[in-house]
Amino acid sequence: MTVATVENFLDVEMDYYVSMNMSGMKELVDQLGGITVNNEIAWDDGKYNFTEGLTDLDGDKSMHFVRMRKQDPDGDFGRTKRQRKVIQGIVDKGASVASVSKINGVIEILGNNMATNLDFDDLKKLLSGYKDTRKNFVDYQMEGSGANIDGVYYLIVPDEEVQKVQGMIEEIGR
Repeated sequence: MTVATVENFLDVEMDYYVSMNMSGMKELVDQLGGITVNNEIAWDDGKYNFTEGLTDLDGDKSMHFVRMRKQDPDGDFGRTKRQRKVIQGIVDKGASVASVSKINGVIEILGNNMATNLDFDDLKKLLSGYKDTRKNFVDYQMEGSGANIDGVYYLIVPDEEVQKVQGMIEEIGR
């Protein structure tokens, strides 16, 4: 349903998708031996004190890092930005030579916590070019204005923004 929603909203066809549950993310960060992200705001959640700047995260700390939103001036938008930082950290660490010895554990974690429409050959191609993947990482959050309609929050995205993102996707596909 998510794939169909994105395809309909952006008028694009998505070839592949990958979905991972949050416990899988925690296990993956631990399997890689932790990750480092650049934290943009300081906060304390009662268990961890997050300072601004480079921050080392293990699996549990990464969960606290991506879940906080109430102390973030950007709320849910700040949370999704931190989630993207953790994904980038996983990609960067996963591409490092040091993690080659951990590949069996990574594959097991992915198999237990991930859903995808990639077939085995596609996965092999992706993994064989994995070191180059991090060089092709694009991160963008659509902009719009918030509206509360019948008690439900919606992000109203202007047509110009949708067209901008369609152009970005088209450019990437070239």
